[in-house]
Amino acid sequence: MKLVEISSPDFDLEKTLNSGQVFHWEKIDNGFLGAIGDVPACVQQEDHILKVHFGETRKPTRETRPLPRLVTHYFALDHPLAEICASFPDDALMNAARDFCRGLRIIRQPKWECLATFICSSMKQVAHIRQISAALRTRFGERREIGNHVVYTFPHAQHIAHASKTGLRECKLGYRAKNLCATAQLVSSGECNLEAWSALSDAELRERLCALPGVGAKIANCVMLFAYERLRAFPIDVWIERLISRDSSESAKDAVSYRSLGHRPSKSSSRVSKR
Repeated sequence: MKLVEISSPDFDLEKTLNSGQVFHWEKIDNGFLGAIGDVPACVQQEDHILKVHFGETRKPTRETRPLPRLVTHYFALDHPLAEICASFPDDALMNAARDFCRGLRIIRQPKWECLATFICSSMKQVAHIRQISAALRTRFGERREIGNHVVYTFPHAQHIAHASKTGLRECKLGYRAKNLCATAQLVSSGECNLEAWSALSDAELRERLCALPGVGAKIANCVMLFAYERLRAFPIDVWIERLISRDSSESAKDAVSYRSLGHRPSKSSSRVSKR
């Protein structure tokens, strides 16, 4: 195994990996076991240092960046987090959120992996999403070894596109299987070029994503934020919507650009706002 040590100020590994952005990292001993793209890794944090052990990666690989740069990019360690937090409004709600989430960074995820995972997340709790992710990786991904541990990469779109209905059903996808397979077919055929979409504007990117099977406003914003680094994108589920509608702070509403991201308040949020 290769060991890389990387400076990680203003970073909380556990908080970041358990924040609902990614669902395949497993807690082991004093660290987390998973994969960055198709590179198996075991990551530990000691104070402001990340210690990352890498397993063997088969050749050819999709990843060509040096390992330290790979980790820095994935965990967004190049973002000036302290400066970003200092720019927040001096607002009680925002201050509480900043203090609670201190050290949490927005992971830069592989585009297909992120899109597919969030298609599978629809109407599911985190524990269930983790089970689906693990099942897809084990059944359709590629096996990687790291020390005495085994991890599986996320399956390529081609593998999902040609998967049998029985195989997908056994991954506990339910009605999501049809949407995942249909989107995988669009991606694997080249009709939807996820990498080329990086050049689109926010509005155009959201429109393209929402046209994919199984993708609505929330999932589109998750993918924009976590895979395309569109930091103005703000995924809003029913709980966030209720919180924003209930809070009287205009600065908090402005900070999340609630009205400018294409969200329309649901009937439930309209009732909440009238309370």
